[in-house]
Amino acid sequence: MEQLNSFINEVNAFVWGPPMLGMLGVTGVLLTLGLVFMPWRKVVYGFRLLFEKSDPDLKGEVKPFNALMTALSATVGTGNIAGVATAIALGGPGAIFYMWFIALFGMATKYAEAVCAVTYREVDREGKYVGGPMYYLRNGVGAFAPELGKWLGLAFAAFGAAAAFGIGNAVQVNSMAVALGKSFSIPTYLTGIIVAALVGFVIIGGIRRIGEVAGKLVPAMIVLYIGSAMVVILINVAEVPRAIGLIFTYAFTPAAATGGFAGAAVAAAVRFGVARGVFSNESGLGSAAIAHAAAKTNNPVRQGIVAMLGTFIDTIVVCTITSLVILTSGAWTITGDDGAGLTGVALTSTAFHASIAGGQYIVTIALTVFAFTTILGWSYYGERCWQYLFSENSLIVYRALWIVAALGFANVKVDFVWNLSDTLNGLMAVPNLVGLLLLAPMVFKVTREYFDAEKQAS
Repeated sequence: MEQLNSFINEVNAFVWGPPMLGMLGVTGVLLTLGLVFMPWRKVVYGFRLLFEKSDPDLKGEVKPFNALMTALSATVGTGNIAGVATAIALGGPGAIFYMWFIALFGMATKYAEAVCAVTYREVDREGKYVGGPMYYLRNGVGAFAPELGKWLGLAFAAFGAAAAFGIGNAVQVNSMAVALGKSFSIPTYLTGIIVAALVGFVIIGGIRRIGEVAGKLVPAMIVLYIGSAMVVILINVAEVPRAIGLIFTYAFTPAAATGGFAGAAVAAAVRFGVARGVFSNESGLGSAAIAHAAAKTNNPVRQGIVAMLGTFIDTIVVCTITSLVILTSGAWTITGDDGAGLTGVALTSTAFHASIAGGQYIVTIALTVFAFTTILGWSYYGERCWQYLFSENSLIVYRALWIVAALGFANVKVDFVWNLSDTLNGLMAVPNLVGLLLLAPMVFKVTREYFDAEKQAS
């Protein structure tokens, strides 16, 4: 296992090297400029669309709100709690700046993914709407480059089906098992059994049941987590200016070692900020587009605007709040029992507990629910990729593998799980980003037409 983890770590460093970071950044910047900063200007408009009453006769499987909640269920999870802590532990406070950077431009990326997903979605043999990068790569890119579109679609589906087991299953159930074991002394094997049983019950019902569960659990847990975090921040409000100063200072200068924190170079802040930012909001991976393709909508632009809110809520709101809790509490400089600095769930739990009695239990409960809903959301993403590669009739095989994986990953070493997930995410993003750049002119065109029509109507 040590040799395998070392190999994965080397591959991961290559996958998340300058080419990938540059590709993510360039794609987001080009899309943002081409859209004339529309994602930044239309955030309020997006929230209005989100809460509009949807027409039951529109084509699709789930309400736009539930499509976003399904996407959020897959993104608001360990990335917001453990991922932010890991970014700070390995990249220093400056890593948060790069999480913000990739998220702000990632809003345009997420918008474009959803627009393409709804535009090129299909109806399967069972009459259900399916879509995502594999379909807009085959049908969109394939319209002018058939062979390229075909192979990009297959590559995304293959990487997506595999990546789901990392980011959507292994990391989630492993984090749950560790957190529940430390807080409530629940054996890891028991966590695996319970999670596998609950997940099996929900995913059998498909996207509609997943959407219904996510539509109830995700908003409630976001409110609970943010509410508790705001209490911690208010208690340490005097430290907020200093915390913000640390983020901007160490984004451009190396962070020196202090307490349990070992120090970090600017390159580490960039690498872990971008990698954990993408892990958290998934902009560029193309995963959320699979959920938005199932939305009840006749207009890809409207669903795209709703989709970009996922990145805003996930990183600009939830991740920022987590980072302020960690930095204002001073927990990022505390030394653990092993003599090293804290990281992951342990760091976030310590930050909450330092300010609120029993705060670590709030983190555990929030992480458990977030991780559970993430497993549900990613099970759907993986299924659609599997369906694209094989057929609807074989989905029972993927679901069985998914449930068994939840049992096994509860006991896997944490470092290996995170490294493997980062690697698979990077491989998954490549064909998607190529497709988005090639389909960008179409995205710009339909966006202009939509807002021109909005102006004329008003």
